[in-house]
Parts: sequence; C-alpha cells; structure tokens
Amino acid sequence: MKIVICDDNAGDAAYVGGLAEAWKRRKGIVAELLTFPSAEALLFAWEENRDMDILLLDIEMGGMSGLELARHLRQHGAGMQIIFLTGYMDYIAEGYDVEALHYLLKPVNGDRLGQVLDRAVERIRVRERMLVLTLPDGVVQLPLYEIRYLEVLRNYTTVHGKEDYSVKRSLNDLAGELDESFYRIHRSFIVNMRFIRRITREEVMLKDGTALPLSRKQYEGLNRALIAYF
Repeated sequence: MKIVICDDNAGDAAYVGGLAEAWKRRKGIVAELLTFPSAEALLFAWEENRDMDILLLDIEMGGMSGLELARHLRQHGAGMQIIFLTGYMDYIAEGYDVEALHYLLKPVNGDRLGQVLDRAVERIRVRERMLVLTLPDGVVQLPLYEIRYLEVLRNYTTVHGKEDYSVKRSLNDLAGELDESFYRIHRSFIVNMRFIRRITREEVMLKDGTALPLSRKQYEGLNRALIAYF
C-alpha cells in the first residue's frame, strides 16, 4: 500500500507523516509513505506511476490547489482514497465532486486521522470485490467500483459499467452480491452512490449525465444513505 502526503508546508507534511507512521505501527499495516511539496510534483509522479492508494491532500497550496489536483486525478481515472487537509471548512460541497473520503481540519488530530485511515483501508478492500456474471460466451468479473447502476428490463438485468452486460438474473439476486455503496432507488434500478451528482424528488442524476427514476418513497432513505456513505 502507498500513502501519499501532498502539502507545500514542510512542517505540516512532516507532522502528518509522523501521525501516519504511528498509525501504521499501531495497526501492523505495511505501507510506504511518500511526501510531495506541491500538487504539480505529485501529478508528475502519478503520471509516471499510478500505484497510489491513499492521498492526504492539502487544499490551500500555491500554484495548483488540492481541489484542482483532485479534479484532474478523478477525471483521468484515479481511484485512490482522498483525504483533504485544510484550515477551513469552506470546501466541503466541492469535495463531493471528487469523491473525497473526508476532511480533516489542521492541526490534524492523531486519533481522528487514524479513524479516517481505517475507513480508507476498508474502502480499498471493498474496491477489490467483484461481481461475477455468467454470459453465453463466458464469465466476466466486474469490479464493483466500476458499476454505475443496474437496470431491470423484463426478465433480464443490465449491469452498466465501462461496458454493459445483460444477464437473466433478478435484481434482488444481484443485490445480494453488492456492497454498501449501492442503493435501490426504484423497483427497477440500483445505483452506485459513488456516481451520483444530484438528487431531486423524481430522479437521480449521475456524473455522466444519465438520469435515473427515483421512487418517491426512496428519496429520504437515499439522502440518509449518501450522508452515511460519504
């Protein structure tokens, strides 16, 4: 596992690094710690080697900000867990767009950092889970984090990911193989909450512009599930 710290304040970076080292020893986790002094330096390294799992990212930096870096990483397929470090709470709404796991206020509390790192590790383990589909021409394994939504049409369920696959299985059957990032928004639809951009009382809008119907009785539950998930 690789844990990356990006902060243009060397003192803050060293302090957070020390907390992360203490967490590693306490949990018995084997992880490499990398530190970068700017968003530009991290981006250059990521483009050479994308094997990064957890990013502790300062928001307010000279040049490219942490939010700008996070947007660029997500737009280019980065799946690492992003934890923002900030002296302000003004950026929370923007964090949803880049799927930030959490915000930590500076000076960072060691116990709180440990709790958030525990969540990040659990998310990484969840990302390794697969949905196995048996198709007429063979078997396909889909990482759960790639699935945007599932849709029922007659006796078939279509799983929408990077590609679409239709199988003769019920939505209830497939739901049992999903994780807590998925929520049933309609009798015919299950959505991956990671891909939700906006919710109205009648539909769920995904980040790619797809609009899915939302059952009225699921509106409150979906909002609660989103808050709990993020």
